[in-house]
Amino acid sequence: MTPPDDPILPEEDEEPQPPVGHIRIVYLGPVAPHWDVRSDFGDPALIEEFRRRTNARLVLLPPHDPQFRRNRERVVRDAERENLLLEWDLGQPEDEAPAVPSGAAPAAETPA
Repeated sequence: MTPPDDPILPEEDEEPQPPVGHIRIVYLGPVAPHWDVRSDFGDPALIEEFRRRTNARLVLLPPHDPQFRRNRERVVRDAERENLLLEWDLGQPEDEAPAVPSGAAPAAETPA
């Protein structure tokens, strides 16, 4: 058990702090390198260290790779720890895939 005065754990009554930086991770396409890590604001040394760790996790992973989901979650947790505002640009809108209720078959398209 961690002692209550451990500086790593935030206090429960502590107010959330504003982000110290912004990171946008952009998918560049199917040819490696797949990812570009960009920043709008923040300490350059902090941003560069985060960029290095993120590139190490994502360097050879396109978004459809099963390992990408696990590594994406690690990047998200890393950004939360560093108090960075994180944005993903996967090259397609989040709502592009049609939602199909469970148990329902997708509607068949009629020929034009």
